[in-house]
Amino acid sequence: MNNSFKNTILFLFFIFSSVKAEVINEISIYGLDNISRGTILSYLPYEKGDEIKSEDLQKILDSLKATNFFKDISINFDTNILNIKVLENPTIKFIEFKGYKDDEVLSDELISNLKKNFSVEIGKIYNEKSLKELVDSLLKIYENFGFYNFKLNTKLELDSKNRLGIILDISEGSQALIKSFEIKGNNYFESDDLLDLFEIGEPDFFLINFFTEKDKFDKNLFDAGIEKIKTKYLAQGYLDIHIEKPVVAYSDDYLSISIEINEGKQYFLNNIEFKGDLFNYSQEYLRSFFSDNLNEYFARSSIIKSINSVNKLYLDAGYAFSNSETSFRPTKEDPFKLDLIVDIKADRLIYVNRIVISGNYRTQDDVIRREIKLLEGSRYSQTEFDNSILNIKRLGYFSDVRHSRTRVKNDIDKIDLYLEVDEAKTGEISIGLSHSSGTGGSVNAGIKQSNILGTGNVFNASISNSDAVQEASFYFSDPYFNNSDHQISYGMFTKSLDAANLDTSSYLLDETGFSFGYGIPIDSNSNIDFNSRFSNVDLTCGTSLAEYEASQCSSNYDLDANFSIGYSHNSLNDFYFPTNGNKKSLKATLSLPGSDFKYLLVEGKYRIYEPVLNDSTLKFSSRFNIGAGLDGEDLFFTKRFFEGGASSVRGFDFNSLGTNYPNGKAKGGELSYVSSLGLSSKLDALGIDNKNMRITGFVDAGTISEKYSDVNLSDLRVSSGVEFSWLTPIGPVSVYGAYPIIKKSNDSTETFSFELGTTF
Repeated sequence: MNNSFKNTILFLFFIFSSVKAEVINEISIYGLDNISRGTILSYLPYEKGDEIKSEDLQKILDSLKATNFFKDISINFDTNILNIKVLENPTIKFIEFKGYKDDEVLSDELISNLKKNFSVEIGKIYNEKSLKELVDSLLKIYENFGFYNFKLNTKLELDSKNRLGIILDISEGSQALIKSFEIKGNNYFESDDLLDLFEIGEPDFFLINFFTEKDKFDKNLFDAGIEKIKTKYLAQGYLDIHIEKPVVAYSDDYLSISIEINEGKQYFLNNIEFKGDLFNYSQEYLRSFFSDNLNEYFARSSIIKSINSVNKLYLDAGYAFSNSETSFRPTKEDPFKLDLIVDIKADRLIYVNRIVISGNYRTQDDVIRREIKLLEGSRYSQTEFDNSILNIKRLGYFSDVRHSRTRVKNDIDKIDLYLEVDEAKTGEISIGLSHSSGTGGSVNAGIKQSNILGTGNVFNASISNSDAVQEASFYFSDPYFNNSDHQISYGMFTKSLDAANLDTSSYLLDETGFSFGYGIPIDSNSNIDFNSRFSNVDLTCGTSLAEYEASQCSSNYDLDANFSIGYSHNSLNDFYFPTNGNKKSLKATLSLPGSDFKYLLVEGKYRIYEPVLNDSTLKFSSRFNIGAGLDGEDLFFTKRFFEGGASSVRGFDFNSLGTNYPNGKAKGGELSYVSSLGLSSKLDALGIDNKNMRITGFVDAGTISEKYSDVNLSDLRVSSGVEFSWLTPIGPVSVYGAYPIIKKSNDSTETFSFELGTTF
C-alpha cells in the first residue's frame, strides 16, 4: 500500500474511532473520465441507505483496487456523505507487435488471442499486471520454439487524453536447432523405436529435412513425444515407468537433448474381482470382457477398453450415469502380479423424457425422428443413441450433428436428449468436365435433391451430353414407404450412345425404358433390394463391329428385361467424409423370360475406412463384376464391363482397359476388378483449418478379362496420384492428378480430372 493509501486510512480511523455506525445518505465520486458512475457503484459493497463503520472503508478501498481501473483512490466520509476520488488508469489506444518474422510462431491469430486472453485490447482499461502477463507469455512461447536469444522491448506512449499506446518491439534472434537427441536407460524398447515417437529430432537427410524441418525444436511436440513414451510402456505393463526431467542443453544455436528413462518392473494381470452393483451379472460373465487380459502383462489401454465394455453393458441396460472405479492389489505370491478390483456403481435406471431436435430448417422433424431408435418414455440405451446419431449422419442431409443429454430437474430418473443439426446442401447440381485424346470434351449435368421438400425422399434428374452419349433420366425414391421402413423407387430413362466416340467399337444404341425397385431392411444398417428394369433397344452396328460381332449384330434384339436382387450394408460414420466403418453390396441381375438379351451379371462392392496416424483416414475399396451369357449365347457386347477413368483406375482414359478389337477399340470383358488404397487427411499441415476439405494420396489397380474363366495378371494396370476433395456450399468437388505406374505402350492415359458432385 502506498503512502497516500496509508495516510487516508489512518486519518479515517482517527475520525471514526469514536463513532459506532452512520447511515450513507449520499455517494459522491470524483475524477471519472472514461468509466461511468454506474460501473463504480456496481463494485461497491455498500449503497445509499446502508450503515457504515470506520473499518468498512477498507472493504470499499479493496473492492475498488481489485478492479484494476485506477492508479490512485482516496475515500472520505463526512456528514453522512461517502466521497470517493479516483485517478483512472489510461484506456488502451493501440497495441502494436513489431519486429517479428516467424509467422509459424507468432501468427495473426495467436496475437489476437493473446490480446483477448490478457485483456490488452483497444478500448480496454490498461492494467500493468495484464501487460506483464502477456509479455511473460510471449517469452515462454518463443522459448518453447527454441528462440533462446529472444528479446522484447516494451514502449508506452500516453497522450493528453489519458489514452495509452503500447508497442511491443520484438527481436527474435535465431532459432536453435537440434544437434543431438538421445534416450538412455531403456532396455525393453530400442532407442530408435522410442525416438520415432517424436515428430522432432536430429535432422533428416538435408533434402528431406528442408521440407520436414524435423530439427526445429517445438516444446509442444517434445512433450507429446514424452507422453507417447509413457503410453507405450504402460501398454506393456510398466506401471512404474518414470522419465527424469529431460536435459535440454543450449550452445551456439544448437540443442543437445537427453532423456533418462527408469522403466521399473513389468506387471501382469492375475485376476479380476467385481463388486458393487452386479445385479444378475455373474463374476464369470463380467470377467469374460477381460479374457484377452488375464495372465498377460498389465496393458493399461487394453484394460481400459475392457472396462469401457463393462460400462457399456450397464449403459445399454438403462443405467445412463453408471461408472466404475478401479483399484489393484499385488498378490501374495508375486508383488508384480496384480488383482484388478472393479467397483461398479450403476446409479439408477434412466428413461428418455424428451428428444429435442433443432437446426433442421428445411428437413421435416419426423425425417430425423424416424432415424432415432430411442423413443420418448423408453429406457435409455447408449448403443441405440449412438446408432441413432450415425443413422442421421449417414442420411447426407447434414454437414454436422451435435448431441447432448441433460438430467431432468426434479425428476432424476429421466433425461432429455438434445440433437442439433447443420443443414447441408441436399439440392445438388452435378457437373463433370474432362478431356482426353479418345473422347474429347464432355459435360455431364444433373439436378439431385436427396431431401426433396424436407421429406427425406430422393429426386434425381440428369442429362449427359458428349460426343459419345446423350442421356436423360428421372428417378424418385421414398426410403420410408411404410411403417416397416420399406423403400420404394421408380424411374424413367432414355439414352443415345455413339460408341465410336467411347473408345469402344462403333455402334449406335438408342434405349428407352423404366425401372421399379423395392427395398426391405434386415437390420439397422443392412437392406435386401429387389429391382426390375425394362427397356426397348434399337441397335445399329458399325461396319467393323458387324464384322467382329457378326452374330450379335445380325440378330434382332429389341426388349431388355431383367430382375435383380441385392444386399447392401452401410456402417460408415459420415456421409461425405467417413473416418470409420464400411459399406458393402452384392447384386445379381438375371434377364427375364421373354427378354431378347440373355445374361447373368454379378456385381460386388466393398469400402472400409480406418482412422490412422494423426487425424488421417485409411480407405480401401474394391469391386468386382462378373457376367455371362445364357442359353448358349455369349455375353452381349453392350453388357460387358469396361474400366478406366475417374471412378475406376485413375490415370487411364475412360473405358480404355482390357482387350482391344483389331481396330484398337476397347472390347470390354466378362470380368473386371478394381481396388484402391488411399490415405486422406485434413489440410491442417498446410495451415488450412477447414473440416470440409481433404487431400488424399491413392494407389489404384484394376484389370479386365475378356472371359471370366481366363484371368491374366499381365492385364493389370496400376496408377498413383493425389486427390483434393472439398464439400462446397453447392456440393462436393474433387480434383485429382494421377500417373500410371504399370501400363502398356498402347494404353490411353488421362492424368487430370475435375469433378463436381463426387466425394472421397
